[in-house]
Amino acid sequence: MDVIVVGAGIFGAAGALALAQRGHTVTLIDPGPIPHPLAASTDLSKLVRLDYGADAFYVEVMERALARWRSDPLFHETGVLFLTRAAMEGGFERDSFELLTARGHALERLDADEIARRFPAWAPGAYLDGYYNPEGGWAESGRVLAAYVERAREAGVDVRAGERVVDIARGVRTERDFLPAHTVVVAAGAWTPALVPELRGALRVVGQPVFHLVPPAPRAFTPPDFVPWSADIARTGWYGFALHPSGVVKIANHGPGTVIDPDAPRALPEGAEARVRAFVEPALPALAGAPLAGTRLCLYTDSADGDLWITRHPSREDLVIASGGSGHGFKLAPLLGDWIANAVEGVTDEATPRFGWRTPRSRLEPARHG
Repeated sequence: MDVIVVGAGIFGAAGALALAQRGHTVTLIDPGPIPHPLAASTDLSKLVRLDYGADAFYVEVMERALARWRSDPLFHETGVLFLTRAAMEGGFERDSFELLTARGHALERLDADEIARRFPAWAPGAYLDGYYNPEGGWAESGRVLAAYVERAREAGVDVRAGERVVDIARGVRTERDFLPAHTVVVAAGAWTPALVPELRGALRVVGQPVFHLVPPAPRAFTPPDFVPWSADIARTGWYGFALHPSGVVKIANHGPGTVIDPDAPRALPEGAEARVRAFVEPALPALAGAPLAGTRLCLYTDSADGDLWITRHPSREDLVIASGGSGHGFKLAPLLGDWIANAVEGVTDEATPRFGWRTPRSRLEPARHG
Protein backbone atom coordinates (compact mmCIF):
# COMPACT_ATOMS: atom_id res chain seq x y z
CA MET A 1 0.00 0.00 0.00
CA ASP A 2 1.02 3.65 -0.33
CA VAL A 3 1.99 5.15 3.03
CA ILE A 4 3.03 8.71 3.78
CA VAL A 5 4.96 9.26 7.01
CA VAL A 6 4.84 12.83 8.31
CA GLY A 7 7.90 13.68 10.39
CA ALA A 8 11.45 12.35 10.05
CA GLY A 9 12.41 12.11 13.70
CA ILE A 10 13.22 8.71 15.17
CA PHE A 11 9.56 7.57 15.10
CA GLY A 12 9.08 8.56 11.46
CA ALA A 13 12.44 7.34 10.20
CA ALA A 14 12.14 3.97 11.95
CA GLY A 15 8.54 3.54 10.81
CA ALA A 16 9.32 4.45 7.20
CA LEU A 17 12.23 2.02 7.11
CA ALA A 18 10.20 -0.89 8.54
CA LEU A 19 7.28 -0.22 6.19
CA ALA A 20 9.56 -0.15 3.14
CA GLN A 21 11.22 -3.37 4.25
CA ARG A 22 7.76 -4.96 4.34
CA GLY A 23 7.12 -3.97 0.75
CA HIS A 24 5.04 -0.82 1.14
CA THR A 25 5.53 2.25 -1.04
CA VAL A 26 6.61 4.91 1.44
CA THR A 27 7.10 8.67 1.33
CA LEU A 28 8.76 10.37 4.32
CA ILE A 29 8.07 14.11 4.61
CA ASP A 30 9.63 16.65 6.94
CA PRO A 31 9.86 20.46 6.94
CA GLY A 32 13.59 19.70 7.11
CA PRO A 33 16.44 19.75 6.72
CA ILE A 34 16.71 16.07 7.62
CA PRO A 35 17.69 15.38 10.35
CA HIS A 36 15.77 18.45 11.48
CA PRO A 37 17.87 20.44 13.99
CA LEU A 38 14.80 21.04 16.17
CA ALA A 39 13.74 17.39 16.37
CA ALA A 40 14.06 15.83 19.81
CA SER A 41 16.09 12.99 18.29
CA THR A 42 18.70 15.36 16.84
CA ASP A 43 21.06 15.70 19.77
CA LEU A 44 24.52 14.57 20.85
CA SER A 45 23.38 11.66 22.97
CA LYS A 46 20.51 9.71 24.49
CA LEU A 47 20.51 7.24 27.36
CA VAL A 48 19.87 3.58 26.58
CA ARG A 49 18.96 1.70 29.73
CA LEU A 50 16.96 -1.22 31.05
CA ASP A 51 16.01 0.51 34.31
CA TYR A 52 12.29 1.36 34.53
CA GLY A 53 11.34 1.10 38.18
CA ALA A 54 8.76 -1.62 38.75
CA ASP A 55 7.39 -1.50 35.19
CA ALA A 56 8.05 -4.99 33.84
CA PHE A 57 6.61 -4.18 30.41
CA TYR A 58 9.28 -1.59 29.63
CA VAL A 59 12.04 -3.74 31.10
CA GLU A 60 11.00 -6.62 28.84
CA VAL A 61 10.88 -4.54 25.68
CA MET A 62 14.14 -2.80 26.56
CA GLU A 63 15.83 -6.18 26.97
CA ARG A 64 14.93 -6.81 23.33
CA ALA A 65 15.87 -3.31 22.24
CA LEU A 66 19.24 -3.46 23.99
CA ALA A 67 20.10 -6.72 22.25
CA ARG A 68 19.59 -4.90 18.93
CA TRP A 69 21.41 -1.75 20.04
CA ARG A 70 24.51 -3.87 20.59
CA SER A 71 24.88 -4.37 16.84
CA ASP A 72 24.85 -0.59 16.23
CA PRO A 73 28.33 1.00 16.23
CA LEU A 74 26.75 4.29 17.33
CA PHE A 75 25.76 2.72 20.66
CA HIS A 76 28.34 2.67 23.46
CA GLU A 77 27.76 0.21 26.30
CA THR A 78 29.51 1.96 29.17
CA GLY A 79 26.98 0.97 31.81
CA VAL A 80 24.75 3.39 33.72
CA LEU A 81 25.06 4.69 37.29
CA PHE A 82 22.04 5.36 39.53
CA LEU A 83 22.64 7.39 42.69
CA THR A 84 20.48 8.34 45.68
CA ARG A 85 21.11 10.85 48.45
CA ALA A 86 19.49 8.64 51.10
CA ALA A 87 19.25 4.90 51.59
CA MET A 88 17.72 3.20 48.55
CA GLU A 89 14.65 1.98 50.39
CA GLY A 90 11.93 2.59 47.80
CA GLY A 91 10.99 4.42 44.66
CA PHE A 92 12.44 4.34 41.17
CA GLU A 93 15.98 3.21 41.98
CA ARG A 94 15.02 0.52 44.49
CA ASP A 95 12.22 -0.79 42.28
CA SER A 96 14.57 -0.90 39.29
CA PHE A 97 17.23 -2.72 41.29
CA GLU A 98 14.82 -5.34 42.61
CA LEU A 99 13.06 -6.03 39.31
CA LEU A 100 16.23 -6.25 37.24
CA THR A 101 17.94 -8.44 39.84
CA ALA A 102 14.92 -10.75 39.86
CA ARG A 103 15.20 -11.01 36.08
CA GLY A 104 18.83 -12.13 36.32
CA HIS A 105 20.69 -8.90 35.62
CA ALA A 106 23.95 -8.54 37.55
CA LEU A 107 23.69 -5.10 39.11
CA GLU A 108 26.37 -3.80 41.45
CA ARG A 109 25.07 -2.18 44.65
CA LEU A 110 27.20 0.75 45.81
CA ASP A 111 27.52 2.49 49.16
CA ALA A 112 29.06 5.93 49.68
CA ASP A 113 32.60 4.53 49.93
CA GLU A 114 32.25 2.51 46.71
CA ILE A 115 30.79 5.46 44.85
CA ALA A 116 33.76 7.60 45.89
CA ARG A 117 36.29 4.90 44.99
CA ARG A 118 34.92 3.87 41.61
CA PHE A 119 33.50 7.20 40.42
CA PRO A 120 35.77 9.85 41.96
CA ALA A 121 34.29 12.86 40.08
CA TRP A 122 31.28 12.62 42.42
CA ALA A 123 31.81 14.51 45.67
CA PRO A 124 32.46 12.12 48.58
CA GLY A 125 29.34 11.68 50.64
CA ALA A 126 27.06 13.57 48.27
CA TYR A 127 25.31 10.30 47.41
CA LEU A 128 25.01 7.51 49.96
CA ASP A 129 23.50 4.67 47.98
CA GLY A 130 22.85 3.43 44.47
CA TYR A 131 23.94 0.90 41.93
CA TYR A 132 25.84 0.46 38.70
CA ASN A 133 24.20 -1.42 35.85
CA PRO A 134 26.86 -2.65 33.40
CA GLU A 135 24.14 -3.22 30.79
CA GLY A 136 23.23 -0.04 28.97
CA GLY A 137 24.95 3.17 28.01
CA TRP A 138 24.35 5.85 25.41
CA ALA A 139 23.74 6.32 21.71
CA GLU A 140 24.94 9.08 19.38
CA SER A 141 21.37 10.09 18.78
CA GLY A 142 21.73 12.61 15.96
CA ARG A 143 23.98 10.26 14.01
CA VAL A 144 21.64 7.32 14.71
CA LEU A 145 18.74 9.29 13.26
CA ALA A 146 20.75 10.21 10.16
CA ALA A 147 21.64 6.53 9.71
CA TYR A 148 17.97 5.48 9.94
CA VAL A 149 17.03 8.05 7.29
CA GLU A 150 19.82 6.85 5.00
CA ARG A 151 18.78 3.22 5.43
CA ALA A 152 15.21 4.24 4.62
CA ARG A 153 16.42 5.88 1.39
CA GLU A 154 18.35 2.75 0.49
CA ALA A 155 15.20 0.68 1.12
CA GLY A 156 13.32 2.79 -1.42
CA VAL A 157 11.65 5.43 0.74
CA ASP A 158 11.03 8.73 -1.06
CA VAL A 159 12.50 11.17 1.46
CA ARG A 160 11.25 14.73 1.01
CA ALA A 161 12.98 17.42 3.03
CA GLY A 162 11.85 21.02 3.25
CA GLU A 163 8.14 20.28 2.77
CA ARG A 164 5.80 21.49 5.50
CA VAL A 165 2.56 19.55 5.87
CA VAL A 166 -0.50 21.74 6.32
CA ASP A 167 -3.34 19.18 6.18
CA ILE A 168 -3.81 15.41 6.43
CA ALA A 169 -7.36 15.00 5.09
CA ARG A 170 -7.61 12.12 2.57
CA GLY A 171 -3.86 12.18 2.07
CA VAL A 172 -1.24 14.83 2.75
CA ARG A 173 -1.26 18.41 1.58
CA THR A 174 2.02 20.28 1.78
CA GLU A 175 2.66 23.91 0.97
CA ARG A 176 3.60 22.72 -2.52
CA ASP A 177 1.50 19.71 -3.41
CA PHE A 178 -1.23 17.20 -2.55
CA LEU A 179 -0.20 13.57 -2.14
CA PRO A 180 -2.89 10.86 -1.94
CA ALA A 181 -2.16 7.83 0.22
CA HIS A 182 -3.83 4.72 1.54
CA THR A 183 -2.48 5.48 5.03
CA VAL A 184 -0.92 8.52 6.66
CA VAL A 185 1.36 8.07 9.67
CA VAL A 186 1.70 11.22 11.77
CA ALA A 187 5.07 10.97 13.51
CA ALA A 188 5.58 14.69 13.89
CA GLY A 189 6.73 14.75 17.52
CA ALA A 190 5.87 18.04 19.17
CA TRP A 191 3.87 19.09 16.10
CA THR A 192 1.57 16.04 16.29
CA PRO A 193 -1.24 17.77 18.27
CA ALA A 194 -1.33 20.56 15.68
CA LEU A 195 -1.94 18.04 12.88
CA VAL A 196 -4.31 15.88 14.94
CA PRO A 197 -6.19 18.41 17.11
CA GLU A 198 -8.12 15.75 19.00
CA LEU A 199 -4.83 14.79 20.67
CA ARG A 200 -4.34 18.21 22.25
CA GLY A 201 -5.86 17.00 25.49
CA ALA A 202 -3.82 13.81 25.50
CA LEU A 203 -0.36 15.03 24.46
CA ARG A 204 1.43 17.96 26.06
CA VAL A 205 4.54 19.60 24.61
CA VAL A 206 7.10 20.72 27.19
CA GLY A 207 10.67 21.98 26.98
CA GLN A 208 13.38 20.34 29.09
CA PRO A 209 16.74 22.10 29.61
CA VAL A 210 19.99 20.58 28.33
CA PHE A 211 23.48 21.90 29.14
CA HIS A 212 26.86 21.17 27.54
CA LEU A 213 29.68 21.89 30.00
CA VAL A 214 33.39 21.94 29.17
CA PRO A 215 35.30 20.19 31.99
CA PRO A 216 38.71 21.58 32.97
CA ALA A 217 40.07 18.03 33.38
CA PRO A 218 38.35 15.99 30.64
CA ARG A 219 39.92 12.64 31.51
CA ALA A 220 38.12 12.59 34.86
CA PHE A 221 34.81 12.38 33.00
CA THR A 222 35.57 9.36 30.83
CA PRO A 223 34.59 5.71 31.40
CA PRO A 224 35.11 3.68 33.47
CA ASP A 225 35.61 6.45 36.05
CA PHE A 226 32.57 8.39 34.86
CA VAL A 227 29.59 6.93 33.04
CA PRO A 228 26.03 8.00 32.15
CA TRP A 229 24.14 8.60 35.36
CA SER A 230 21.03 9.73 37.15
CA ALA A 231 21.26 11.56 40.47
CA ASP A 232 18.27 10.87 42.70
CA ILE A 233 16.23 11.44 39.55
CA ALA A 234 12.82 10.78 41.08
CA ARG A 235 13.37 13.82 43.32
CA THR A 236 15.68 16.04 41.27
CA GLY A 237 15.27 15.13 37.59
CA TRP A 238 19.03 15.39 36.96
CA TYR A 239 20.81 12.95 34.65
CA GLY A 240 23.78 13.13 32.34
CA PHE A 241 26.58 11.56 30.38
CA ALA A 242 30.31 10.97 30.29
CA LEU A 243 32.58 13.13 28.16
CA HIS A 244 31.32 13.32 24.58
CA PRO A 245 33.88 13.08 21.73
CA SER A 246 33.17 16.76 21.09
CA GLY A 247 34.66 17.57 24.49
CA VAL A 248 31.53 18.39 26.49
CA VAL A 249 29.72 16.80 29.39
CA LYS A 250 25.97 16.85 28.78
CA ILE A 251 23.67 17.35 31.78
CA ALA A 252 19.90 17.51 31.44
CA ASN A 253 16.80 17.59 33.58
CA HIS A 254 13.79 15.30 33.26
CA GLY A 255 11.14 17.12 35.23
CA PRO A 256 7.77 18.80 34.72
CA GLY A 257 9.26 20.98 31.99
CA THR A 258 7.90 24.21 30.55
CA VAL A 259 4.83 24.11 28.31
CA ILE A 260 5.82 25.55 24.93
CA ASP A 261 4.59 26.03 21.39
CA PRO A 262 6.97 23.98 19.20
CA ASP A 263 7.23 26.89 16.77
CA ALA A 264 8.16 29.38 19.50
CA PRO A 265 11.79 30.41 20.13
CA ARG A 266 13.69 27.72 22.06
CA ALA A 267 14.89 29.81 24.99
CA LEU A 268 15.77 28.21 28.32
CA PRO A 269 13.46 29.25 31.15
CA GLU A 270 14.71 31.96 33.46
CA GLY A 271 17.01 30.60 36.14
CA ALA A 272 17.79 27.34 34.32
CA GLU A 273 21.56 27.86 34.32
CA ALA A 274 21.51 28.84 37.99
CA ARG A 275 19.73 25.58 38.79
CA VAL A 276 22.25 23.40 36.99
CA ARG A 277 25.08 25.30 38.68
CA ALA A 278 23.42 24.74 42.06
CA PHE A 279 23.27 21.02 41.31
CA VAL A 280 26.81 20.69 39.95
CA GLU A 281 28.74 22.60 42.63
CA PRO A 282 28.10 20.19 45.54
CA ALA A 283 27.74 17.02 43.46
CA LEU A 284 30.40 17.30 40.72
CA PRO A 285 32.82 19.90 42.05
CA ALA A 286 35.25 19.56 39.13
CA LEU A 287 32.50 21.03 36.94
CA ALA A 288 31.86 23.99 39.23
CA GLY A 289 32.49 27.04 37.11
CA ALA A 290 32.95 24.97 33.94
CA PRO A 291 32.09 27.08 30.89
CA LEU A 292 28.94 26.38 28.95
CA ALA A 293 29.64 25.32 25.38
CA GLY A 294 25.94 25.39 24.58
CA THR A 295 22.40 24.85 25.79
CA ARG A 296 19.31 23.31 24.25
CA LEU A 297 15.63 23.14 25.03
CA CYS A 298 14.65 19.57 24.19
CA LEU A 299 10.94 19.21 23.44
CA TYR A 300 9.10 16.27 24.96
CA THR A 301 5.73 15.20 23.60
CA ASP A 302 4.35 13.90 26.87
CA SER A 303 1.35 11.64 27.12
CA ALA A 304 -0.67 11.87 30.31
CA ASP A 305 0.42 8.40 31.42
CA GLY A 306 3.98 8.43 30.05
CA ASP A 307 3.24 5.73 27.46
CA LEU A 308 3.84 6.13 23.73
CA TRP A 309 1.00 6.57 21.23
CA ILE A 310 1.40 4.10 18.35
CA THR A 311 -2.08 3.36 17.13
CA ARG A 312 -4.69 3.77 14.43
CA HIS A 313 -7.07 6.69 14.84
CA PRO A 314 -10.39 5.38 16.21
CA SER A 315 -12.53 7.13 13.58
CA ARG A 316 -10.15 7.37 10.62
CA GLU A 317 -8.99 4.11 9.07
CA ASP A 318 -6.45 5.99 6.96
CA LEU A 319 -4.62 7.60 9.90
CA VAL A 320 -2.02 6.16 12.28
CA ILE A 321 -0.38 8.08 15.13
CA ALA A 322 3.25 7.46 16.15
CA SER A 323 4.15 9.95 18.85
CA GLY A 324 4.04 10.57 22.60
CA GLY A 325 7.69 9.72 23.23
CA SER A 326 7.38 11.23 26.72
CA GLY A 327 11.13 11.61 27.06
CA HIS A 328 11.98 7.94 26.58
CA GLY A 329 10.99 6.99 23.03
CA PHE A 330 14.47 7.14 21.51
CA LYS A 331 15.90 4.25 23.51
CA LEU A 332 13.17 2.06 22.00
CA ALA A 333 14.30 2.92 18.45
CA PRO A 334 15.14 -0.66 17.42
CA LEU A 335 11.51 -1.68 18.12
CA LEU A 336 9.63 1.44 16.98
CA GLY A 337 9.62 0.55 13.28
CA ASP A 338 7.92 -2.82 13.75
CA TRP A 339 5.37 -1.38 16.17
CA ILE A 340 4.49 1.39 13.71
CA ALA A 341 4.34 -0.99 10.74
CA ASN A 342 2.10 -3.32 12.74
CA ALA A 343 -0.26 -0.44 13.51
CA VAL A 344 -0.43 0.39 9.79
CA GLU A 345 -1.13 -3.24 8.89
CA GLY A 346 -3.62 -3.79 11.72
CA VAL A 347 -1.44 -6.35 13.49
CA THR A 348 -1.76 -6.63 17.27
CA ASP A 349 1.50 -6.91 19.20
CA GLU A 350 2.75 -6.62 22.78
CA ALA A 351 2.71 -2.82 22.58
CA THR A 352 -0.91 -2.50 21.47
CA PRO A 353 -2.50 -2.48 24.96
CA ARG A 354 -0.09 0.17 26.28
CA PHE A 355 0.28 2.38 23.20
CA GLY A 356 -3.27 2.28 21.83
CA TRP A 357 -5.76 5.16 21.64
CA ARG A 358 -6.93 5.74 25.19
CA THR A 359 -8.48 8.09 27.69
CA PRO A 360 -5.62 9.79 29.54
CA ARG A 361 -4.83 8.30 32.92
CA SER A 362 -3.22 10.12 35.82
CA ARG A 363 0.29 11.40 35.17
CA LEU A 364 3.10 9.15 36.35
CA GLU A 365 6.15 10.68 37.99
CA PRO A 366 8.56 12.12 35.39
CA ALA A 367 11.48 10.05 36.68
CA ARG A 368 9.80 6.85 35.54
CA HIS A 369 11.13 7.41 32.05
CA GLY A 370 14.04 9.78 32.54
